[in-house]
Amino acid sequence: MGLNKAFLDRISDTKPGKNNLITDVPGVTVGQHTIITERLKTGVTVVVPTMDNIFEHKLAAAGQVINGFGKSTGLVQVEELGTLETPIVLTNTLSVGVGYNYLVKKALAENEEIGLATGTVNPVVMECNDGAVNNIRDLGVTEEDFARAFADRGECFEEGCVGGGTGMCCYDLKGGIGSASRQIEIDGQTFTMGALVMSNYGYVSDLDIYDHQVGHKISQLPEYHKRDEDGSIITIIATDIPFNSRQLKRIAKRSSVGITRTGSFIGNDSGEITLAFSTANKIEHSPKQQLSMQKAISDDQMDRYFRMTVAVVEEAILSSLVHAKTTIDRKGQQRLSLADALSKVQLQAQGTDSDVAELQKMLGLI
Repeated sequence: MGLNKAFLDRISDTKPGKNNLITDVPGVTVGQHTIITERLKTGVTVVVPTMDNIFEHKLAAAGQVINGFGKSTGLVQVEELGTLETPIVLTNTLSVGVGYNYLVKKALAENEEIGLATGTVNPVVMECNDGAVNNIRDLGVTEEDFARAFADRGECFEEGCVGGGTGMCCYDLKGGIGSASRQIEIDGQTFTMGALVMSNYGYVSDLDIYDHQVGHKISQLPEYHKRDEDGSIITIIATDIPFNSRQLKRIAKRSSVGITRTGSFIGNDSGEITLAFSTANKIEHSPKQQLSMQKAISDDQMDRYFRMTVAVVEEAILSSLVHAKTTIDRKGQQRLSLADALSKVQLQAQGTDSDVAELQKMLGLI
């Protein structure tokens, strides 16, 4: 999916994969479960990095805490050991504990040796606060909801206000789940990098898309009141490019450039956290020999991959905005989608705002 029109990709010359989703990386699947009731607008998104038993065959991984106003679990061990050993779960802040319990039980069911013949397991759960839209105090996400998200996993999935992104807001507009991918040739082989974001950050007047500073115009609509920059964004980067954990750390750092290219300044209360993993090298839980050989890209070639990272993250964020729908928040107020907000700006200008009209065309909104 990604954007409805070709991304104006001025920083990288790479092209999207087949579906322009993180699942273009072979073996990666995504599942979602959306919860909408009279009081709840929330859900679960899961990223399953491999079809193998990931506890037994771990993947090289790294995290980057861009701004640490967050409650994720599992990142300390990822930072120390450079490996990922569970699927990644995205949900709302107060459901992290439920997701953690579900991942523990799932790992125990699949690996009889955990806690007996070997150590414990490191579940990775990541979150944003959807309390502006969802009645988060109701604690409405259950272990069954996580199970439904895993049962839903596949290569194609929806974007916008679905799954973990159901109650999220981005630049005071309706945000949520967004994804994109890029492919690159390395020594005659095609490799893929994909990103998935759960966008819940930004101050509307800062929104800048393709150098069109439309956020200021949107902020003048009567629907908008000044709010603090107090959201979050979770970014997952997947690839089959053979990076080691040190290189993945460098990749994860560059996600911040993709984020800020849309206008964010990374506010004090924004939990902006990235996790990157590669499926190229497996790290065995019980290796049969002490020495292991892993492929890695030459460091002097990293700039092209940094450019890919920035492009794929920026498009994933824009895709989360483009695919989201206008939603009524828990206070009964509208959280406009980007499409509806731009239409209202045009209506206010009596259809004479050529800058907004050009952007609507660039994004495939008209």
